[in-house]
Amino acid sequence: MCSQRRWRGYQEQPVVMLGSLPNDFLRVAPTQAQSQEEADRAAAMHLQQQMIAQSRHSAVGRLQVSIVSAVLNKNYGMTRMDPYVRMRIGHQVLETQTDVNGAKNPRWNKTFQVYQLPKGVNTVHLEIFDERTLTDDELIAWVHLQIPEVVFQGETVDEWYSLSGKLGERQEGMINVVISYTTAPATVTPVMMMPGMYQYPGYTSVPVYTLPPAHNQLPPVPPRQISEEERKQLEEMFPSVDAEVVKSVLEASQGNKEVAINSFLQMQES
Repeated sequence: MCSQRRWRGYQEQPVVMLGSLPNDFLRVAPTQAQSQEEADRAAAMHLQQQMIAQSRHSAVGRLQVSIVSAVLNKNYGMTRMDPYVRMRIGHQVLETQTDVNGAKNPRWNKTFQVYQLPKGVNTVHLEIFDERTLTDDELIAWVHLQIPEVVFQGETVDEWYSLSGKLGERQEGMINVVISYTTAPATVTPVMMMPGMYQYPGYTSVPVYTLPPAHNQLPPVPPRQISEEERKQLEEMFPSVDAEVVKSVLEASQGNKEVAINSFLQMQES
């Protein structure tokens, strides 16, 4: 009996294999969904790196035009005029607020931001209107001014320009305009796609790769209230965009106008 126990004990000893193990030893083959997710993750990271690299070499130009005030030579009508300015640059049409009872010395102090000035556009057309209640607004004066070349070299130009009108060429008065131009690197705003929103025939719906949440996250910051002036400023800059879309983009960007403007520019380019 003793010899039989020793023999059984010998048979129960583990088998030891010598040499290198195969590459797939104890490795479970990935499923089709896992393979697709890994490919999507790699493609997303590669695309993000390309966008970041492109943003380093591209810039967004911003032309800033401030309509300060005007000195007019005549008050048209029986009462004091209520002047406002309409500015045309490229395909954009922007207006200042009305200076009620401004008469011959209106002040607006209105600044317009024009992003990505179209190629070949180097002039600004200004028209001064008298706002009327019962009749159409009356055109009082106008000027077609050339954007100085030094503006695109980083200088700020503060000039008075002669106005034309019913009194004759350059005889209607003068308007004070401040023009400057700056450039800033284009920012990259990642677009997040939620799982299950997009499905294509022949492909398995898998979650889109996202970075794992960081530890010790800070409490969420409450959304900043968007002022009416900020919303109207963007509506003036992008007149073709619906007002509700402007409001939604501003709220999504937490009130960051630079991010919102880049989003609108991407929308127009697509």
